[in-house]
Amino acid sequence: MTSEYLITFEPAGRQIGLAPGETILTAAQKARIGLIAVCDGLGTCHQCIIRLVNGDLNSPTAVERQAFSDMMLASGFRLACQAIPISDVTIDIPLESTSTNQRLLVESFNVDFTPDPVIEVVSIKLEPPSQMGEGPIQEQVIRSLSTRYPSAFFPPEVMKQLPTFRKDIQHPVRLAVHASGRVVGILPAGRHPCGLALDIGTTKLAAYLVDLEDGQTLARSGIPNPQIAFGEDVISRIAYANRGSAETSQLQKVLIDGINSLVMEICKAGGITQRQVMDSVAVGNTAMHHLFAGLPTRQLGEAPFAPAQIEAFDLLADSLGLELSPGAVIHFPPVIAGFVGADHIAADLACGLTSPGENTLLVDIGTNTEITLRTAGGLSCCSCASGPAFEGARIQSGMRASAGAIERVFYDQQGWHYQTIDSQEPIGICGSGILDAVAEMRRVGIIDERGTMQKDVAGVEQLPEGWAFRLVDLAPGSRKNGIHITRRDVNEIQLAKAAIRVGIEILLKENDLTANRVERVIVAGAFGTYLHIASALAIGMFPGISEDRFQQVGNAAGAGARLMLVSKKARQEAIELRRGMRYIDLTTSKGFQDIYMAALPISHRLVFSGK
Repeated sequence: MTSEYLITFEPAGRQIGLAPGETILTAAQKARIGLIAVCDGLGTCHQCIIRLVNGDLNSPTAVERQAFSDMMLASGFRLACQAIPISDVTIDIPLESTSTNQRLLVESFNVDFTPDPVIEVVSIKLEPPSQMGEGPIQEQVIRSLSTRYPSAFFPPEVMKQLPTFRKDIQHPVRLAVHASGRVVGILPAGRHPCGLALDIGTTKLAAYLVDLEDGQTLARSGIPNPQIAFGEDVISRIAYANRGSAETSQLQKVLIDGINSLVMEICKAGGITQRQVMDSVAVGNTAMHHLFAGLPTRQLGEAPFAPAQIEAFDLLADSLGLELSPGAVIHFPPVIAGFVGADHIAADLACGLTSPGENTLLVDIGTNTEITLRTAGGLSCCSCASGPAFEGARIQSGMRASAGAIERVFYDQQGWHYQTIDSQEPIGICGSGILDAVAEMRRVGIIDERGTMQKDVAGVEQLPEGWAFRLVDLAPGSRKNGIHITRRDVNEIQLAKAAIRVGIEILLKENDLTANRVERVIVAGAFGTYLHIASALAIGMFPGISEDRFQQVGNAAGAGARLMLVSKKARQEAIELRRGMRYIDLTTSKGFQDIYMAALPISHRLVFSGK
C-alpha cells in the first residue's frame, strides 16, 4: 500500500503529498489553497466544490449525492471534504470555490492628526575602542540614552546591525528608540523609520506601510486570511484550535506567514527594506487578536465568551516570527468583549466617536457586525451575529466578491439587469448583489413581506430544493443551470438583516433614543462599503432614516490602526474609549426576542414596541 498520494491542484499548479484516507480538503489546507469550507469540513455547506480531472477518488457519499445531480457527479464534480483519493489525482478548483482573487477592501479614509509616534530617532556619536577603555558599545548607547530614557535597553539582536567600527569613525549612529527606552533598530543615513498597521479580519488581511515621521501611507495591500482554509468563521477556527496545541500553532503560523508575505510586498512597493519597519499596530476581532498573539481561545467559544486579555499590551515582533526590524514591537490595542475587538475600537477612533458630537451610529458590517451608538450620554456598543450571508455564504448561487460575481441588481420596464465585478460573465452572486435582488424581488411582488415566493410570477420555478426565482440563465455546459434566488436564500438575508436591525434598535432603546434623532449613520467594512443603502433601507436592515444621513467609509478599522501607529495620543484615547464604553449583551436585553421577530419581515415599515 502506498504511503502517500500526489495531489495536483489546477489552475494553481500546486502539488502536495497526502496520506491514504485523508480528504482533498485536508490537502488543500496543507497546500495553503483558500478553498471555501464554511462548515469546517462537516459536509453541510456544500461550498468546497472541486472537479476531478485525472485519477481516482472514493465513490460519492450520500452528502455529495444530495449536493450534485447524477450528471454533475459523472462530470467529476465533488465536495473536497468528502473526496478521498485512492490514486494520484489532478483536481480543478472552480473560481467560485476559492477565496482567492476576491475583492479585498484596503481603502480607507485619512484622519487628521499631529505625528507623535512611539518611535524617536536619536543620533549618537560612538567613541572608538581605546586602550583607556570607553566601555562596550552597548554601555555607550545606554549611557547616552539614559537621561531621556531611564530604562534604556540596547538588545543584542539590534547590536548585530552595527557596522564594524574603526578609530577614525566620524558619523553618528542613528538609533530608532521606542518610548519604553528599547532600541528597536538602526537607520541608515537619510532613511525614516517606518511602521506597519495591520487589520486582521476573519476573511481578509489588510496591511499599511506608514512613514512614522510624517504619517504618510507609503503602500497598502490585502490578501485573504489564509486561516480561511480551516473554517470561514471564528467559531470554526476556535473549534479547530481546540483540537490541540498543534492545531493552535498551525493557525497562528499560517496567519503570520500570510502577514510576512504582505510585509514583503508592501515594503517592496514602498521602496524600503523590512528592517526599516520599526513599529507595528495590529487590530482585529477578539478571536483573531488572540490567535495572532498566541493567547488562549477556548473560552471565546463558550459562554460567557470572555477574552483572555482585555487591556492593551505589546509583544516583540521577532517573538511571533514577524519579519520586521529585529527589535520591533507590535502594539495590541484593547478589546471590549468576546465579540467586540480591537478592530471596532480602531473604527470608533478613526470615525471620531471619542469626541462629543451629534447622535451617531457606526455599523461595521461583517460575519460579526459591531455597532456603536454615540449620544450625549456617552458610547454604547453591541455585537450582532449577522452571519456570512452578506459575504455570499449559505446562498445557493453565492460567492465572495470576486470576478464574475453579481454585485448589483435592479428591475425596470425592460426587465432584470445586473452588474458583475470586473464586468465578467456571471458565475454567482455576492452579498451586495443578493441584498439588491431581495429588495427588488420584494418591490415587484415576487416575494411577500414574509419572504414567501409568489408561485404564479414569471421566473419563479420549482427546484429540487424548493421554489426559486431564476435571475440569470447561464451558458450551456455550465455546471449550474442558472443563478437562482431561493426561498432559503431570502430567509438567510432576513436573518442577517434582522440581527443588525435588532442591535440598532436595542442600542436606541437602551439610550432612550428614537431613530429620527440619529443624525448620522456611518457604515463601515467591506460589505458595508459596497452595499446599496437604498436596498438596505427597503428591506428594513436600517431604520427609516433619510438616506442623506448615511456615510460609507471603507475600512475604518485600518484607518484607526494607522492612526494609533503614528500617535501616542490615539493609543491612549483607545484605552480610555474601552474604559468608557458600555457593552450591551443583546441576548440578555429585555425584549430581545420580540424585537428580533419584529425585524424579520422584508419591509421598510417595521414597527417596534415603544417606538
